[in-house]
Amino acid sequence: MSPSPLDGDFSSLFNFLPIGAYRASPSGQMLRANQALVRLNGYASEAEMLEGVKDVAREWYVEPERRAQFQQQLERDGYVRGFISEIHRYKTRERVWISENAHGVRDASGELLYYEGTVEDITDRVNDQKALRESEEQLRGITSQIPGMVFSVFVRPDGQREYRFVSSGVRDIYGLEPEDLMRDPTLVARYRHPDDLQLLEQDLEHIRKGPIDLGGEFRIVLPDGRVKWVYRRSYAVSASQEGTLRVGVLLDITARKEAEAALHANEALWRLALEGAGDGVWDWDLRTGEEFFSRSIKAMFGYDEDDIAHFAVEMDARTHPDDVAQMRADRQAHFEMRTPTYRNEHRVRCKDGSWKWVLTRGTVIVRDENGTPLRMVGTHTDITEHKQAEALHRALEAQLRESQKMEAIGTLAGGVAHDFNNLLAAILGNLVLAREDVGENHPAQESLMEISRAAIRARQLVQQILTFSRRQTQEMLRQPLTPLVEEALGLMRSLLPAGVKLVARLPAAGLLVLADATQVQQVLMNLCTNAWQAIENQAGEITVALREVRLDASQGLQLGGLSGGAYACLSVADNGPGMDEDTQRRIFEPFFTTKAPGAGTGLGLAVVHGIVKAHRGAIDVHSRVGEGARFDVYLPLADGAQDAGEPRVDPVDRVRPATPVALPGKHVVYIDDYEALVFLVGRLLRKQGYRTSTFESGEAALAWLREHPREPVDLVVSDQNMPGMSGVEVAREMLALRPGLRVAIVSGHVNDRLQAEAAEAGVSDVMGKQDSMDALGEAIRELLERTG
Repeated sequence: MSPSPLDGDFSSLFNFLPIGAYRASPSGQMLRANQALVRLNGYASEAEMLEGVKDVAREWYVEPERRAQFQQQLERDGYVRGFISEIHRYKTRERVWISENAHGVRDASGELLYYEGTVEDITDRVNDQKALRESEEQLRGITSQIPGMVFSVFVRPDGQREYRFVSSGVRDIYGLEPEDLMRDPTLVARYRHPDDLQLLEQDLEHIRKGPIDLGGEFRIVLPDGRVKWVYRRSYAVSASQEGTLRVGVLLDITARKEAEAALHANEALWRLALEGAGDGVWDWDLRTGEEFFSRSIKAMFGYDEDDIAHFAVEMDARTHPDDVAQMRADRQAHFEMRTPTYRNEHRVRCKDGSWKWVLTRGTVIVRDENGTPLRMVGTHTDITEHKQAEALHRALEAQLRESQKMEAIGTLAGGVAHDFNNLLAAILGNLVLAREDVGENHPAQESLMEISRAAIRARQLVQQILTFSRRQTQEMLRQPLTPLVEEALGLMRSLLPAGVKLVARLPAAGLLVLADATQVQQVLMNLCTNAWQAIENQAGEITVALREVRLDASQGLQLGGLSGGAYACLSVADNGPGMDEDTQRRIFEPFFTTKAPGAGTGLGLAVVHGIVKAHRGAIDVHSRVGEGARFDVYLPLADGAQDAGEPRVDPVDRVRPATPVALPGKHVVYIDDYEALVFLVGRLLRKQGYRTSTFESGEAALAWLREHPREPVDLVVSDQNMPGMSGVEVAREMLALRPGLRVAIVSGHVNDRLQAEAAEAGVSDVMGKQDSMDALGEAIRELLERTG
């Protein structure tokens, strides 16, 4: 049938429209179609499409009832607008989402002549909306596993609040539903303890002055009268004239507060039990200032009997300057009867110039009629060894907490990064296919390239997170460390800014270690980059040193539990501004940075920490404000560490095979619970010439296999971690149906346990997650080649 002409001068506009346009007869026969609609349906020309499409009503919609709904609306209103449906491309039968607009054209007598309408491909928009919903659900799932209430709140200049996200933890603290608080933001303020309302006003005043981090503890009173203690931490993520967006967390600390109260009560009993005991006794006449010191007190500090006069000022003059203020405050509190006894720990200078810690306890035993203290007696106890042990214990506890925290953060980061990797794989794979689909000279190529660059940068960031969490695949080889350091320094010298001098102090010996060369070089590059950024564009010096050290058991314990023995110590030092103790405590936390917003990710040192831990080593930092910083990395030496002549095998230097060609005609079954990845892999394999059957669950794949017992299958590739049946379970059931079938398992975390379970089930191959669709295609081709 030849195309009918369009009325007037709209023929060029009809074909120029960027979205599809058509004219169809009342019976459903396509009369005209513009070029956009022709392309949408996979045809080369309008004539070909008109010849191929016989019945619009029967061949268009995925859900046939949508045609009836479309016609009912058209007949009722005379037009249809924004009618969204999933349809089949006429020629290729691929499924896409569209938005339709249409109206009926009638003659002067009102008789219906034909329908006219437009068709817009909104598949990307529908997929984006679905991805957004899945992302929001993922956020809710993650925050539901975090104790306490996670929230996002917008605070306007007048103090009005609007909660934009509230996690389910609000139920445990306030007994409220997240929707209740998002509907009425004033609910939680009504729960504030009356004595703590002033703190709320202070917080609002701080927020009005500008972005600020807030933290603190306060009480709430529940409707049943119970009082809870809550810890709050929040910070500003953005600010404008309209207000400030803040995110934070509330934690229920009632149990901790009750434990602290019980501890204080027990401490009071403990003090009473120890009153009057000690190594030395003193008796102080507060009216004259005279104070008797027993001989044991003077001997405690190495003084002879005549070295110290019996006056209180004599002992006070020997008290450490940093301890005087607190000592006097504790005395005054007891004098004013605010405390039942006087108790203080401070340092006293000994005769030889050293310092000793003492615990002094005393009680006023005489007061005048006005309550003014006249005489106080008490004891001194040498607690120097106790203080030293306490300091060591605190340091070890801090190291243990830090290690546990970093391990927990690493586990969480690795899990989140794994999910992001799947999302990015789908994005990058679809980008490749989209660029091929639109053609080399299409205007969208530039935008697609920018999306590709951003996605690749995101994938690099995910790789850093995986390295931090120690999930990145390592290639541990026995190799000398010195050449690795020299190679990294050669690259570093070309990257250093002007004015920064790089000094290397490397030994002649190679210092053999068991290490991943790429990751060790990344450690050095990250540390050097951190050093020159700390110098802040000023003249400075970075010193890189490598030496062999021997650690005893005590030193190894202080470095996080290393075993005693021989280690290679790689040091990176700078003469920059240095760091305070608070910064040093947080320096290895992921996303913690002292740089300006946008100037860094906060992952550099976290990645270093993860790599070093994965190499069974440790990292230590030494710094003071104004004195620069030095990072020491300890890696255990391998056997025969003095032998520097052993060549290093660099996996980068291995010859990589050329990209192989697919094996057309082979039938591949692919299973993965991530819908976007299933769709993408299916398209990829079909474009490479494979017959492909894809499924989003192992159960669906098994049902298909049972229904098609004679359908030849050359290879089954299944994801391991899926809801319902795992990859190993799917393989076991398939092999029961078809003995000898080649089944491969894909997992983001391949370990010995998975390998053993897969082998027991009869799985042919266990593969790690590929970095790209090309890598997946190559892996599938290699597996098919081995099937012969």
